[in-house]
Amino acid sequence: MAGKWEEISLATVMEVKHGFAFPGENIRDEPPGDILLTPGNFAIGGGFKGDKFKYFDGEVPEDYVLKEGELVLTMTDLSQQADTLGYPAIVPKPRDSRFLHNQRLGKVLVKPGAELDPGFLFYLLRTAEYRNEVLASATGTTVKHTSPGRILAHKARIPPLAVQKAIAVILQSLDDKIELNRRMNATLEATARALFQSWFVDFDPVRAKLDGRKPIGLDSATADLFPDSFYESTLGPIPLGWEVCPLSKKIQLLSGGTPKTAEPAYWDGDIPWYSVRDAPSETDVWVIHTEKHVTKLGIANSAAQVFPVKTTIISARGTVGKLALTAVPMAMNQSCYGVRGITGYGDYFTYYSLREATAQLQQRTHGTVFDTITTETFKTLDCNFPTPIITAAFDKIVEPFLGQICANLHQSRTLATLRDTLLPKLLSGEIRPPEAANRATNREVEHA
Repeated sequence: MAGKWEEISLATVMEVKHGFAFPGENIRDEPPGDILLTPGNFAIGGGFKGDKFKYFDGEVPEDYVLKEGELVLTMTDLSQQADTLGYPAIVPKPRDSRFLHNQRLGKVLVKPGAELDPGFLFYLLRTAEYRNEVLASATGTTVKHTSPGRILAHKARIPPLAVQKAIAVILQSLDDKIELNRRMNATLEATARALFQSWFVDFDPVRAKLDGRKPIGLDSATADLFPDSFYESTLGPIPLGWEVCPLSKKIQLLSGGTPKTAEPAYWDGDIPWYSVRDAPSETDVWVIHTEKHVTKLGIANSAAQVFPVKTTIISARGTVGKLALTAVPMAMNQSCYGVRGITGYGDYFTYYSLREATAQLQQRTHGTVFDTITTETFKTLDCNFPTPIITAAFDKIVEPFLGQICANLHQSRTLATLRDTLLPKLLSGEIRPPEAANRATNREVEHA
């Protein structure tokens, strides 16, 4: 491949090694143990996703302990659309636990002497041509499978090693900024969540005043909003002047609907239409885009309605308790509720109140085929509620945090679009690395 682009099959430059069948009796959902990577740890489109792990606490063959920077592929996918089948991810740096290579993943091994940069390969295995070939050759109906042979049969044009590295650097710079935004969002959201916990669950400002101390981190005006004593309620001691009542009394529940799917005039419009597939991670909070869109005609001829920005959406059927805040006006399907706080109870307080109540709502589900919560479910859950002036103070404090999270998500979406636009052009040779680097830099400056 020295000095020119060559079309080769992947089998000439790499191998794919199967993982180990770790015994099920040692696999758990919580630590302790090593992290057993699964297809669930792969993002749609490729890349690593570390928000939910499986753990293995048994004996581990050393050959199946993954190292930082190694490339792994999904060989099995349980989703209806085979969302992640064949996509790659790079093993991150281990923290408290090692990463393990299980049987549903393939580990990529570059052959000795092959001029193939792993970073370039990571992006090559995210192209549409590769993806379409993997899906076309997949086996299985409910569960989709691919194999090392099918992956290695893929043919691609490979540039000289120096060009490979340059391409990888350009695309990785965009992914690095997206990852930085993700980590920033995690920190910002944790800060907002910790404040909610401190004020409305642990009652720290009230306890401080009761002990004659100044509440930590609060100015005098905010501290004065909190009482200095408790009273005994049906939920135990809560701050004086706060109220215990059903959750349903402090929120408005809004229903969704689905326009007729057989009517083309109702779909592919300008109005985002939310389903649980669009739910963001907990740290991202906001839903800024949806997989499907509907038209105004579709809204007018169905039970669907358009909810304003900062409406909390909670999934109520099947996967119960997934939450999102709307970043733009949008509709949703009937398996969710839109939730607004009543007058005096702000958007962010309402979101975090529902997040705090999610576990109890999940415990109150019913249904034979699908777990379900109904409007009646919200009436069965008693919660403590502060005075509206305190919730307004909470919303004012966390507004910059949640606003920055939303801005980061929009920027990351722009960067991902740029990356996905550059990817096929770089890998086909249509755009050369220096030109692409200039475009990426200019785009980042525009959205800084």
